[in-house]
Amino acid sequence: MVRPAAFASNPETLASNAFQSAAIATEEMAARAQVEFDTVAEVLTASGVHVHAFDGRAEGDCPDEVFPNNWVSFHADGTVVLYPMLAPSRRRERRTDIIESLEREHGYAISRAVDLTTHEAHERFLEGTGSLVLDHISRVAYACRSPRTNERALNEFAEQLAYTPLVFDALDENGTQVYHTNVVMAVGTRFAVVCLEAIANPADRKTITRQLESSGREIVEIELAQMHDFAANLLELEGRDGHVIALSASALSALDDSQIRQLERHGKLVSAAIPTIETFSGGSLRCMLAEIHLPAANTATVPG
Repeated sequence: MVRPAAFASNPETLASNAFQSAAIATEEMAARAQVEFDTVAEVLTASGVHVHAFDGRAEGDCPDEVFPNNWVSFHADGTVVLYPMLAPSRRRERRTDIIESLEREHGYAISRAVDLTTHEAHERFLEGTGSLVLDHISRVAYACRSPRTNERALNEFAEQLAYTPLVFDALDENGTQVYHTNVVMAVGTRFAVVCLEAIANPADRKTITRQLESSGREIVEIELAQMHDFAANLLELEGRDGHVIALSASALSALDDSQIRQLERHGKLVSAAIPTIETFSGGSLRCMLAEIHLPAANTATVPG
């Protein structure tokens, strides 16, 4: 996680994110975002999730740095992937010092780097686990087309990391392309949350449903209004006593009792209120988490 040093509504991302609201940057807004960040980190830590929180860079002019999952991903084979970002300000979020710290100070083993950022020169973008919802078990990369998700960049990712792409179109209630796949769906070990209503092509809906069911996932289906409240923007994590499902307070409140019961079969629901971050950056709690699947440098120890 990256604690935002200069949080603001980013004008460079407004055009491609219908979930984001414009606002003039203020110190009060930035302070509220920092409090929300701290609350998320505290709630996760209290649930036994191992959180690495890095300070943002005030001099970097990175209003969206609270969302590190878009520029980097960490994989179980020791691979680190760097991603091409649409907004120039978001490209400045990429930080080698964070990657080096995970390896040198926290005991993770990094054996390979895959750099996809050269796609930026050709206006091809793939914004990490925002653009990609990864089924690490079945090796499927779900991705909805948008200005931030380019199929050529996706195919290079899939080839480098041995995933099968499953590409589709997703639209919100106004017929606008959904900017990131992780707003439409989430995939856990034994469950998936998905807004099938947002998937424009009936054949794609059928394909995605079949793929999820064949991989043994219990599908928790949500509606468009729930998607707008970030009900699919959640992440399964390892906590002290088993799986934790992290989501925002607004996402949790959007779910009905039946959907909550479905999710609770698969983990403890852990939530935090992040209204400033959701409203003015157009992303939610899952986007704040760049999950680490890297192995330990010394297999006899746990990274820390």
